[in-house]
Amino acid sequence: MAIKNQADYSSFATLDIRVGKIIKVEDSATKKPTYRLTVDFGTEIGVKLSCGAYRNYKREELIGKQVIGVVNLGVKKMGPEISEVLILGVPNSVGETIYLAPQTNVALGVEVF
Repeated sequence: MAIKNQADYSSFATLDIRVGKIIKVEDSATKKPTYRLTVDFGTEIGVKLSCGAYRNYKREELIGKQVIGVVNLGVKKMGPEISEVLILGVPNSVGETIYLAPQTNVALGVEVF
C-alpha cells in the first residue's frame, strides 16, 4: 500500500500527542453509537472530553485505561457533542475501534515521540 501523503518531520512535531487515562464514560448524544469520554492528561494538560467510537468496549473496560491522544487539534463539534482531544485508534477485523495505549502504565501527560 502506498503512503497517502509524504510529510516532513516538522509536520509531525506540531502535534502534541500525550498519554491520558479515561476517568468517566457516558453515552453521547450523537447519531452514531459513541461514548463521551472524560480523559485525564495530568497536571500540565488537565482533563479533556472526547467523543469516540468505543461502543465495542463495555464502560467498565474503559474506566482507568490509558490511551494516547492528540491534545492540540482544537475543539471539534460532533453533532451536539464537543471533542477536545482525538483519541488514537485502529480498526479491528470488523471495523470496530481499538484504542492505542502504552504497553505498561506510564505517567499521565507524557509526550509520545
